[in-house]
Parts: sequence; C-alpha cells; structure tokens
Amino acid sequence: MTQPRGYSIPLVDLNDEADRQVVVDREPGQYLGHPTTVLLEDGRTMVCVYPKAHGRGAIVLKRSEDAGLTWSERLPTPENWATSLEVPTIYRTVDPQGVRRLIMFSGLYPIRMAVSEDDGITWTPLEPIGDYGGVVAMADCMRLADGRYMAVFHDDGRFLHNEGVSRRYIVYRVLSEDGGLTWGEPQELVSHPVGHLCEPGLVRSPDGGTIAMLMRENSRQLNSFVSFTEDEGETWSEPAELPGALTGDRHQAVYAPDGRLFVSFRDMTHESPTHGDWVGWVGTWQDIASLREGQCRVRLKDNTKGVDCAYPALEMLADGTVVATTYGHWTEGAEPWILSVRFTLEEIDERMHS
Repeated sequence: MTQPRGYSIPLVDLNDEADRQVVVDREPGQYLGHPTTVLLEDGRTMVCVYPKAHGRGAIVLKRSEDAGLTWSERLPTPENWATSLEVPTIYRTVDPQGVRRLIMFSGLYPIRMAVSEDDGITWTPLEPIGDYGGVVAMADCMRLADGRYMAVFHDDGRFLHNEGVSRRYIVYRVLSEDGGLTWGEPQELVSHPVGHLCEPGLVRSPDGGTIAMLMRENSRQLNSFVSFTEDEGETWSEPAELPGALTGDRHQAVYAPDGRLFVSFRDMTHESPTHGDWVGWVGTWQDIASLREGQCRVRLKDNTKGVDCAYPALEMLADGTVVATTYGHWTEGAEPWILSVRFTLEEIDERMHS
C-alpha cells in the first residue's frame, strides 16, 4: 500500500492562541529540551523532567500541583543526574504488591534509571539497569495484561553493546516483573530493510487486545511506520507505512473521553505546510489500524528554527483537557524553552467547523 506523502484532512492552527499556553521553563541563553511528564492519580499533580541541552545534559525536575497551570521552581535532584547523556523519560509503575513508584530512564550506554517512592519528592541517583544501551530510552512504557511492564527503545548498533558502530536501526523491548525496579535483557521487535525505525510510541486498542507501536522513520525517505501486536508484545506485525497525516517524530497518544485519540509529534510529513512544527493528530483507533488519514491535524506551535522541537509530553485530564508539553524554538533567535498547550477535542471540532 503506497501512502500519500502529504495529507488532505483539515488543519486547525492553535499557534496564536496565547490563552492556551503556559510557560513551564525558560532561561535566556540556555537550551532547554525534550520534556516528558507524568500525571499522578489525583489528576492534578504533574511531574516534568527535561535536559539542559539537546538530549545530553543535566536533568531538570519541576512539579505542578494544579494539572500544569502553574509550575514550581527547579527542584533538587541527585548529583549524578547532571551526567545524563540522553533524553530523560518518566513513568508511573505499580508493582505486584501495589506499591506505586515513579521511574525515570536516561539512555545511551548503559541505560540508567532513577526511582522515586514518594511521588517524585525524592529520587535515587541514576543506576544502570543492565549491561546494554540504547537511544531515547525508554521512548515508551506500558503495563501489560499480566501486570508486567514493557519498555521500548531503539538502537542503531552504537550503544546496545557500546560498540560505537552504526549499523541497522532496531526497536527493542525490555520487561519488568517487579513494577519497574529491575529489567530483563533487550528483545528485538522490529526493523525495516530501508527505513530507519526508531522512537516507538505505544497505544492500546479500546478493547485492550491489540497494541500499536508508532515509529519515527529516520532515513527521511519514507513515512512513519506502525506495527501491531495481539499477544502483549511477544510477536509483532510487519511494519506498515502510515499516512502522511501521522508522519513525524516521537509519537505520544492519549484517549479523549469520547474515545477518539490525540497523538502529538514533530511534523516530519514530507509535504506539509507545518513541516518542522509541533503538531498533533485527531482520529480513531480504527483510523490507525486501517492506515487511514484520520479526522484532522492540529498545529500546536510554530517552531522558528529547522525541525528542532516537539518531543511531546502528553496528559489527558479527567475533564477531557489535553495538556501537551514540549520544547522548541518558540521565540525567533532564542534558545528553545518548555511550553505547555491546553485544549479539548470539542474545541478542536469547533475550530474545524467555524
């Protein structure tokens, strides 16, 4: 199936709607990049981590008590968080005894992890999870039907065994049986003979039986790809090219209360008026499963320099508000800073039909 390199669905532009925008952090002359967030069970507490540089760089920690409307000052972190070599990613886990933790990964070799058992107030230093490495580790993490956790990442041969030689892009998973405290060895999931598949993002079907993995295509020859598993990640379908409408980097997805999906990513669609900007996609699970274009595209913010933006942090509040947070060159001529944008899919619908 040959997919279009562009898209025909409507584009809703929120770029100039300043009342939707919250500054999470900015510092003149300092590059702030690549945030991820986690929303805690109270529906209001949000924890955010991001590096002081492009991927590599000291990890900054902030906290919001009002679902991302306001943010704390930068909070104390363990000393060795300053040695992070890759984008930090943060996830909630619950172990078989019901103990809740926050875990934060930092990649390259070896992949390291920090743990908090008090909802992000205090943290352990970064410690290796095994004798292996990877890029953007972990790009996503999902609880499986049996209570184990599956975390996914990619490597191109340089960091998995610290060999330093780029070969073939492969997407891997690791499994945890103890709520994310320890992780097994990497298992190869998917690759492509031509495309460079990486930065996987996971989304589960509404009936729970299927998981889709949306992937960046880094050779820039093809669209993004998707692969499916119906056995909790044991086997995966042959990766298929997504429509242009879903082509981008670092997909993250949330379900709205009405059952639709919002997926946030960096726009790398080959033919797009918002190429290189921070965008999102509105559609259904079935749109993804059937490789359809979906309902509409949304520009969240214009990125003023190249394509350096939008490793999305994405949360869905109980009232249907999407809280999307990322970095980008939001001010022309300035270093990137961290911005959050808030909206509901009903508001997107209104914009589309107005």
